[in-house]
Amino acid sequence: MEKIPMTAQGFAQLNDELKQRTSIERPRIIDAISEARAHGDLSENAEYHAAKEQQSLNEGRIHELEEKLGRAEVIDLTKLSGDTVKFGATVSLVDEDTDEEKKYMIVGDVEADAKNGRISISSPIARALIGKEVGDSVEVAAPGGARAFEILKVEFI
Repeated sequence: MEKIPMTAQGFAQLNDELKQRTSIERPRIIDAISEARAHGDLSENAEYHAAKEQQSLNEGRIHELEEKLGRAEVIDLTKLSGDTVKFGATVSLVDEDTDEEKKYMIVGDVEADAKNGRISISSPIARALIGKEVGDSVEVAAPGGARAFEILKVEFI
């Protein structure tokens, strides 16, 4: 199986969600099923069916989290350095058309959050940036057409 790269912070977040789902959500759902079952006829019991569906969704997410955590390759960002863009780098860019500055940290797929400046290593912009240095210009195929960016700074925070 292929390893999933992620930061220690991303690993901790997934682990916290797993603990919450197994120790809090699972017992709560089991209690809801028991309570709904006590109401009688299960064939027409909407509460029972809703609780069973919640259980199914929760167990599916637990399985997904366990699988991702099992395949995780945690990369220690404190040991990264250099001048080229790679996993864990925080890259400052300027859009060559609009002069708008952006700052992105390149992280694993499971912890990507573009709104908070964390982009997936497999995203088009990250793939274009990997291996480049300060001063390099990259062209990224975006949904609205190709965009050109210049790398202003590469840092490992």
